[in-house]
Amino acid sequence: MQTFNRIGSLFLLLLLSTQALVAAPKDRSTIDAKHQWALTDIYANWEAWELDLNKLESLMDGYAELQGTLGSGPQNLLKAYTMREELGLVSDRVQTYAGLVRALDNRDNEVYAKLQQVGILFSRFGTATSWFAPEMVSIDWATMETWLDETPGLANYRFAIEDLYRQQEHVLDEKSERLLSYFRPLSGTPGSVYDQLSTADIKFGTIKLSTGEEVQISEGEAGRIFSTSRNHEDRKAAFIERNSTYNDNLNTYAASYDGICQRDWAYAQARNYGSTLERTLGSNNIPVEVYLNLLEQGRAGVAPLQRYHKLRKKALKLDEYDGYDSAIPVIDFDKDYDYDGVATMIQKSVKPLGKSYSQKQVEAFSPGWVDVYETPGKTTGAFSAGLYGVHPFMLLNYTNTLNDVFTVAHEMGHTVHTMFANESQTFSNSGYTLFVAEVASTMAEAHLLEYMLDNSKDPKERLVLLSHAIDNIAGTFYTQVMFADYEYQVHKLVEEGQPITADVLNGVYHEVLVAYYGDSMENHELYDVTWARIPHFSSVPYYVYQYATSYAASASLFKQMNEGSRKSKKQAKANYINLLKSGGSDYPVEQLKKAGVDMTKPEAVQAVIASMDDLVNRYEKELNKLGLVD
Repeated sequence: MQTFNRIGSLFLLLLLSTQALVAAPKDRSTIDAKHQWALTDIYANWEAWELDLNKLESLMDGYAELQGTLGSGPQNLLKAYTMREELGLVSDRVQTYAGLVRALDNRDNEVYAKLQQVGILFSRFGTATSWFAPEMVSIDWATMETWLDETPGLANYRFAIEDLYRQQEHVLDEKSERLLSYFRPLSGTPGSVYDQLSTADIKFGTIKLSTGEEVQISEGEAGRIFSTSRNHEDRKAAFIERNSTYNDNLNTYAASYDGICQRDWAYAQARNYGSTLERTLGSNNIPVEVYLNLLEQGRAGVAPLQRYHKLRKKALKLDEYDGYDSAIPVIDFDKDYDYDGVATMIQKSVKPLGKSYSQKQVEAFSPGWVDVYETPGKTTGAFSAGLYGVHPFMLLNYTNTLNDVFTVAHEMGHTVHTMFANESQTFSNSGYTLFVAEVASTMAEAHLLEYMLDNSKDPKERLVLLSHAIDNIAGTFYTQVMFADYEYQVHKLVEEGQPITADVLNGVYHEVLVAYYGDSMENHELYDVTWARIPHFSSVPYYVYQYATSYAASASLFKQMNEGSRKSKKQAKANYINLLKSGGSDYPVEQLKKAGVDMTKPEAVQAVIASMDDLVNRYEKELNKLGLVD
């Protein structure tokens, strides 16, 4: 998951996060303080938080009073941006503190009320300041450019101001902007319908396992069976029960998704974009060619993915192999990875990235920075929350598994990225995009993988390590490209005025499924309803492609760091550190170009496909050594 370094981001994360744990193996009172967050690094107590919340409201009122003054001269503009930055710093701190306390125990409704209080304040502020962008762009660019050149204080805000003018044709007049702001709460309704249908109202049935045990299916329980049950029929039964439940409500899901796509297209047209994709990419100035290049190269590069699953089918000795068989390990491997030992291993693995990176990696494991273990009520999963002027806070639910090992490396990649960005940039330019964020996390994982492979003498561990790396590419690259492909096709149908029904959506999903997996899987007909299970389609449309582009960019940069002359490899590492330092001071595609990767070119995406091919080759050799395939 990406780091969160901007207003509203962590609040969104906590609203979209998975449910809190029902039970947990550790009580917080038994965990060493060095393995828990020190939230007093942000505020000493809630009273201190309340003071900043009140200050924030006062700042918002003062900022709203600036309406009508921006065109009076550069000093008034500087005043507005200075106040805007202070607002950002305070709101980031207020929001992050409440969000992190909530993340430690989602059962605490008093804390949730405080988090909602912040959200309501932000929403009100958004409406009250809808005048800002129209008033800014009413100042002609020639005048604004002179102000920027002649007013040193505006230098820190130049990128943001130039970006606003870049999007000038998509900024409406004040009356229209205010009108659109009234529809924001309503625009979330289709997504809320999806959320309620998929959480509060969904009713999964039970299945009887081959052991005779009767199990209540849920998303989590189905996933557990897929990854642990050695009985193929048990996995199949869990899949059928889970996907049949979505199928039973498919028309409602289709109506909800149609509403989301229609909403997105309506907003795109209102802001003078030619498509929903253009509007989504436009905010970060990402060329449409980047997206289309990703889809084209993804479809063309599926051979290693299909070969991997065919190898798994052989190793598992299955006559029938489908998606629900893709998570079960081909061998049993149960090694315990102690957290403190993993911390040392991760620190060693990133030494090739240089002294400055290594020093920050050591600091990132400081007491109070990482909340390590599962506890009752704690948010599941993992994230790294950046907080300018303090330090990042990393949430884990560590259980000593190999997956957890790589999760630590992944989130540490985000944390070190945040440290570099916050150290090198002002607050206004520190927040990086997801497009760049996942480069840092997957780069950290790549270094850890090579370190572990170089130091492991156990053939079973090596096989599991390679499988983990391949599954990462399959899930983070191929699956996300396939999802992006599906989204693109559906949104195009909406924009062409075509009907969107459950049958239409099933048809689109079936086509992409076959395109990516071919005959390597059985492609059970109930897999066609998978689109109804993917919350990203409803909560953050046209979002998932960035995981794939980041993974591709990371693979390309990793290759440059490890191939070629000593001089070129050294330069590639320096370019990468500069990428981390650049934060959000430039457009993400330009940042990656400076680092040595042009995401509009086929070569950028082909790098991850080549990496997949190499890993599958190594995986096949390890399977042969263990006698699992001929």
